[in-house]
Amino acid sequence: MSQQTSPSTPLARALDQNETVQDTVEQSAAELVVINAVLKQEIPDHIQTEEVAQALQKTDELESRIHDTAQDLAEVNKVLAQEIDERVDLERELAETKAALAEAQNIADPN
Repeated sequence: MSQQTSPSTPLARALDQNETVQDTVEQSAAELVVINAVLKQEIPDHIQTEEVAQALQKTDELESRIHDTAQDLAEVNKVLAQEIDERVDLERELAETKAALAEAQNIADPN
């Protein structure tokens, strides 16, 4: 994700952590795809025992779950990035309002 955030806020730190986890999950899924491909190529169907066939089936299922989890994390990261952007905008607006209020108070009471 190319979001430029300051890791000083809890949301920004959460986003950074989620992006790290997402990268790890995506790398794990990619490694599992390679492992599955090698195993399926090295162990032809007619040689596979029931246990090997079940293990290959389980790794296929795991690969799918890991891929789904990576997609879920990407969606969470998108929501976090939007929340961070909204908070940055609100903080900027608040600072501008405070500055305008201070200026108005100085004009009304120049002491």
